[in-house]
Amino acid sequence: MSIPVPPALRIRGLGLQIGGIGILKDVDLDVPPGALVGVIGPNGAGKTTLFNAISGLVRPTAGSVEMAGTDITRMSVARRARAGLGRTFQTSSLFPQLSVLENVRLAAQAALGGSYSLLRFPTAADQATATAHEKLQIVGLAHRAGARAGDISHGDKRKLEIAVLLATRARVILLDEPMAGVASGDVAGLVDSIRELHRATGCTVLMVEHHIEVLMGLVQKVAVMYAGSIIAFDAPTTVMADPLVQSAYLGSAA
Repeated sequence: MSIPVPPALRIRGLGLQIGGIGILKDVDLDVPPGALVGVIGPNGAGKTTLFNAISGLVRPTAGSVEMAGTDITRMSVARRARAGLGRTFQTSSLFPQLSVLENVRLAAQAALGGSYSLLRFPTAADQATATAHEKLQIVGLAHRAGARAGDISHGDKRKLEIAVLLATRARVILLDEPMAGVASGDVAGLVDSIRELHRATGCTVLMVEHHIEVLMGLVQKVAVMYAGSIIAFDAPTTVMADPLVQSAYLGSAA
């Protein structure tokens, strides 16, 4: 008899109240290992707050978060990262003065038991550098390895952030509006990088994105948030045909 594999993420009854106001309300969600999931909803629905609760930036007032069967609800951000949880933000967190390669190499160095120290200069053939080159290849930035991170396009910065996460050996990745601020001509390349990230690593990806047409062609399932709760979680076509989802979006636009 095979042993059941726990979800990559299991969220149960997750709630967050601030000043008596419910920001998250009884959120339940099971994300299978290796899934590529979109998270959508009107502004103020609680999408980024949900990511903050999963990644440890805010402490929920109710419920639990498990990753691969381990309860991480009370873990620090650093412990969650060591356990394999990675996240990008709406604003860049790169080292703009360093090269594209160095940004990824530092993350690989830390994952291999070192630190994010700029004072350690390894040889070109060391393991961290080899890992950095490999991750840049996955996201399509191998040709920009020597460029200064602050000089590349916004779309390439988003790709670089993904490469940094890959170098940390993240098994569950949260992408918070990766297309935000990206020029229209760079969107297709970024979508390809996210698709290749998922294909090449088999990691689990949750992605908040307002570009619905882009998201629907990329993800396998969609979770819809409204007023702090998840009101639907299914395949993209099924979700968008749901009268409750349509009402939530139409009501938010009124």
